[in-house]
Amino acid sequence: MNKVLNHTDFKFPGLQNIYRGKVREVYSLENDVMVMVATDRISAFDVILPKGIPYKGQILNQIATHMMSATSDIVPNWLIAAPDPNVAVGHACEPFMVEMVIRGYLSGHAARQYKLGERELCGVVMPDGMIENDAFSEPIITPATKAEKGMHDEDISKEDIIERGIVSAEDYAILEDYTRNLFARGTAMAAERGLILVDTKYEFGKTKQGQIVLIDEIHTPDSSRYFYADGYEARQKSKTPQKQLSKEFVRQWLIENGFQGLEGQKVPTMSDEFVTSVSERYIELYEHITGETFIKADTSKIESRIESNVMNYLKKL
Repeated sequence: MNKVLNHTDFKFPGLQNIYRGKVREVYSLENDVMVMVATDRISAFDVILPKGIPYKGQILNQIATHMMSATSDIVPNWLIAAPDPNVAVGHACEPFMVEMVIRGYLSGHAARQYKLGERELCGVVMPDGMIENDAFSEPIITPATKAEKGMHDEDISKEDIIERGIVSAEDYAILEDYTRNLFARGTAMAAERGLILVDTKYEFGKTKQGQIVLIDEIHTPDSSRYFYADGYEARQKSKTPQKQLSKEFVRQWLIENGFQGLEGQKVPTMSDEFVTSVSERYIELYEHITGETFIKADTSKIESRIESNVMNYLKKL
């Protein structure tokens, strides 16, 4: 069984703070340097599931760094280097406390709300007569608040974000512009690989110099939903589920087993077979979206491997 990375506790030189998110662990060092380690943890409905997924951290980190390099000409980002398959090193940023969610299609959370009769999401009107996975006439931005640990992210409108002072009107205009530009680039890149970028989320922060930059992940299966383009129209006409590559299948498995992150619900048991199937789906998406063969890193001593690679890189800074 491949070893998974569920937790880290590195003592990098100049360490000032450690932030542990649902999946990533961020080490803030002196000189405004941040080391972000992508673990193999997996979350759904804002809950960390009990078992890690082999190679998931490597996959997320390598897709994110690949996509940041491919979009740096249109949106600046925080990334400096990736000294290890599970690690990104970048500039320290103060994150905006909103996630910029953009949807090209009526899927996932938007589709679930639509089926409940809702026709407005985050202040954006969704037209009548749509069926699940139909395309919107143009992508819609439906932001969410970044929740504190143990809390759920919440839908919020652009107007509320500005009125509550979460983001200034001036900064929000930049976030909105960057979000649309990134989604357009991601859509084009997916199309080249025979995929449809259905929806995704972006997170942004400000550097110490005041520049707004893209942070965290981009176009990964944790932050995005992809359909296979081949057969999309036929499946819509016959009202059959779309063939997709995303974390949605994990959410659907949880729903089918009686869990949606609600109070009193218990996370179902994850069998070894299920865990392996999730890992295989992540590898499949990596290879489809990047067009590269996934090379599994040595996980026998994953913590020491990461520590050695990061320490060697930091010595060169």
